[in-house]
Amino acid sequence: MAKKRTRIIYYGDNLEILRDYIPDESVDLVYLDPPFKSQQAYNVLFRTVKGEPAAAQVRAFTDTWKWDLAAKAAYERLMEDPRVPGKVSEMVRAFYQFLGPSEMLAYLVMMTPRLLELHRVLKPTGSLYLHCDPAASHYLKLVLDTIFAPSNFRNEIIWQRTAAHSDARRYARVTDRLLFYSKSSEFVWNTLRSEYEESYIQERYHYIEEGTGRRFWPNTMTAAGPGPARVFRGIQREPPPGTHWRFSQEKIDELERQGRIYYSKTGMPYVKSYLDEREGKAVTELWNDIVMSKSGPERLGYPTQKPLSLLNRIIQASTNPGDVVLDPFCGCGTALVAAEELERSWIGIDITYLAVDVMARRLRDHFPGISFEIRGQPQDEEGARALKEKDRFQFQVWALSLLGAQPLDQERKGADRGIDGYLTFLTGRDQYERAIVQVKSGHVLPGIVRDLRGVLEREKAPFALLITLEPPTEGMQREAADAGFYQVPATGEEVPRLQILTVQDLLRGKRPKVPTTQVSPVPTAPRIKRAGGRQLPLKEKQ
Repeated sequence: MAKKRTRIIYYGDNLEILRDYIPDESVDLVYLDPPFKSQQAYNVLFRTVKGEPAAAQVRAFTDTWKWDLAAKAAYERLMEDPRVPGKVSEMVRAFYQFLGPSEMLAYLVMMTPRLLELHRVLKPTGSLYLHCDPAASHYLKLVLDTIFAPSNFRNEIIWQRTAAHSDARRYARVTDRLLFYSKSSEFVWNTLRSEYEESYIQERYHYIEEGTGRRFWPNTMTAAGPGPARVFRGIQREPPPGTHWRFSQEKIDELERQGRIYYSKTGMPYVKSYLDEREGKAVTELWNDIVMSKSGPERLGYPTQKPLSLLNRIIQASTNPGDVVLDPFCGCGTALVAAEELERSWIGIDITYLAVDVMARRLRDHFPGISFEIRGQPQDEEGARALKEKDRFQFQVWALSLLGAQPLDQERKGADRGIDGYLTFLTGRDQYERAIVQVKSGHVLPGIVRDLRGVLEREKAPFALLITLEPPTEGMQREAADAGFYQVPATGEEVPRLQILTVQDLLRGKRPKVPTTQVSPVPTAPRIKRAGGRQLPLKEKQ
């Protein structure tokens, strides 16, 4: 009976989750693509009402590091933590002396304890790939050398992520780094091969065998050092001076019978090396054959999204079917999709509920009927209140996700008073409408509903949904009932213009009356054909 695979998404701080929930030596591969120290604010792009990616954005995480009181406190905790080995503390202290209180030091202080925990959870045969850019890769390599030991450094992979472009007053930046470490010298490794370039084939395998049409190149039959003569086609031939024939007479006779010996115009014998018998070239540490296009069906609108083929390569090389893959900065879940496709177990962690919602939708789109756990999201009223106290914005995003609603663009929220999100639905051929969603986590009064009715009129929206944490009053219910109904042109359905649901209602499975033609706000990638957990043969890939 096949062992049940692990499929878990954690919502929360990855350092806390690693320490509290991931056991020692339980993971075979760690892939992490943390926020780079690139001073950018990244956002998640949602659909327009016509289903195309657009500028409606929600802040997913801010990749901006600064040295402030929080960073100083994190540094002090790292220096005093008894779980941190002395050599790691010394390294971070050296960074402090060298870099001083700076943005780079704040970034390294954030990364170091997480890399320590990732080393702890790796099995002795496990590996780690850290995805970074040149701004911090050299500092991160020092951190990894200190934690993993320099002897367990395997490669610095250079990935050309995009085609050439122009950068002002510098060479165009088109590459990222992948720092590959193993936990020990005994690690899982599967050699991967890629197809030969056409130019290489034309240059080397330009000989065509008569009768079969097979491409080959004449490989020498000699090697350095003296040796005896051999018989070719009944004629005894001495090897060229200073060399010997590489094959025994029995092997030469067998090659002759198989038609595998090629004779040059001078009569020199060579052994035929056929192109169709070659496995392909071994993948090197320069990866320029995988590019994440700026548009296309794989794109979900996540700015730091990595191509599925990149994760496929990493997982195939460093794990076997059934192994556990961990991504502690999960983003839109590419590592999880690749792991599932290749029949590995997987664990993903992300600190934004928005990312959790995006990756959950993506997994369900790719693998209909898939079953996985989401841990850390509220399961009851107590959990909802705890999330609200911890982070009101994440509570709001979580509540909107219960409806499949699109959170409001954070850049515009101040201008659009009273709107936290939208529900988009089809009203006719290529015609869409957006309903308003408002989330209230505090006290509720009838005036809230009256204000929402005003927003309805102002925005000329078809209807509105109000999600509350506290139970609505009778006055609120009367105000909502007085708003009347909206008739959906596409279906003729009648939808109450103003509906109130509590978080408790939604957790118990109650749903508002909404059009059946609702449109998902998150772009979906096409379903992928399962490869059975194996590396695709070269001909299949081609």
